[in-house]
Amino acid sequence: MRWKKRVTIMHVSVKKYHSLKMALVFGGMFSVLPDTGFAQIPDQPVGDEERPLTAVSTQEEADTGNIFHRKPGQPHSYWDNLVGHLSVEASVTGNPWTKSGRNFGQFYADRSNTVTMNQILGSLSHPVEDVGHGYGIGFVFESLYGSDARFDPTAGMASGALNSLYQWIPTQAHVDFKLPWIFKNGIDLQIGQQYGLLGSEGTPALARPFYTFNYASDYIVPFEVVGITATMHVTDKMDWIVGIDAGNSTTFGKYGNNSRPKGTFGFAWNNLLDGKLNMHILGHFGPQGNNGRALTSPDGYWTSAGMGKIANQKMQYNADFLATYHLNKAMSVTVDGTYLHDDLTRDDVYGVSTYFAYDINPSLTFNARGEIFRDNTGAVITEYSSFTSFTKAITNQPYPYYIAEPTTYGELTVGATYRPDFINRHVSFGSFSFRPEIRLDKSLNGTHPFNRAPAAGEYVVTNGTNNMLWFNCDAIWAF
Repeated sequence: MRWKKRVTIMHVSVKKYHSLKMALVFGGMFSVLPDTGFAQIPDQPVGDEERPLTAVSTQEEADTGNIFHRKPGQPHSYWDNLVGHLSVEASVTGNPWTKSGRNFGQFYADRSNTVTMNQILGSLSHPVEDVGHGYGIGFVFESLYGSDARFDPTAGMASGALNSLYQWIPTQAHVDFKLPWIFKNGIDLQIGQQYGLLGSEGTPALARPFYTFNYASDYIVPFEVVGITATMHVTDKMDWIVGIDAGNSTTFGKYGNNSRPKGTFGFAWNNLLDGKLNMHILGHFGPQGNNGRALTSPDGYWTSAGMGKIANQKMQYNADFLATYHLNKAMSVTVDGTYLHDDLTRDDVYGVSTYFAYDINPSLTFNARGEIFRDNTGAVITEYSSFTSFTKAITNQPYPYYIAEPTTYGELTVGATYRPDFINRHVSFGSFSFRPEIRLDKSLNGTHPFNRAPAAGEYVVTNGTNNMLWFNCDAIWAF
């Protein structure tokens, strides 16, 4: 059976890498066992502490990650604030009921009953620093090695460099500017490869509250874009965000999906209600289908995502609303609503996730997440069957996969983040975190997509189970 499908509707989310506040989802109801997990959501809905877009003082002391340390009595150099960070994440998933060896509806956590080295993520960055007359400049370079790299490539940027379970990709490569123009607080500009701004859960292990992702962050928000993003600080509490880019996880020329530009537009509000409320409403728009011709695998079974020249004309609309409210210093609630419509594939996909986070003490945070997510065609929630399926899908090559029938998914996740003081106080370099979770996924409309692969000669799962209860844990060392 052959099938043509657009697959470049993807996650990524708010990518705040350090000092995350946690927010726990609590919403989505089903009539089965609850599942568990935890969710840590950044304070600033569109923030990114890996690339802060505010000028820093030239007298700022080097923090833990600085690789250059200013010597007493020496004049300040721009390079004194150069920062290096490294994190390592390994995980195990437990699903004793699977017959396929896979956790359906997951990118990064797709392999069941397996210990995996998910990511070694390293970055070299410089915060935006005042260089005179109100102007500032900074940069970020970041790359990832591990199993997660299978699902976060940018076409044309080392995509396909490695083809095994463990792959390497660049994840950020951008220059940042502070411009004292138009508005009192100026304009922040990013140019280059950057994380998408929509969604609530990010690719770096510390940019999300759980090991596993919600459906929306995995499947329907942009992971990576290459382009220009401008954040205009209209007031002290309101930002206007405009960007133009090459598309979701694509670049230019033969590594682009079509000849039309795409872009981001929206607003963010920070520190409302005496600092208790942060929110954003953002959209990403433009043709996302591949305008190449459809290609067929040598065995005649699989077809690529090429749709021809009509792909240049058919729009995709992606919208995200995210709000985080701090009940007090220890508790927060986050709601994230996401929607996608594609004129080319006629996909309509939407969902709502709710998070709750409770900082019990400095070493322990409780998290919960609930989600309801609808895939109207069944063509978006996809299991990519090989190590290179996803990369092939975004570069118009035939790829193996399987999908489910049109399904309304529900998921409940409960978990915790444990930062063991009895270990960390003896670690002179970095710190450790452990995140156990229990998760329940369920079809709410009677389909059976979980725990089985499709029958021979088919690509749609109809003979699985209607729920998936699984147990997961990851461990993170971060410097």
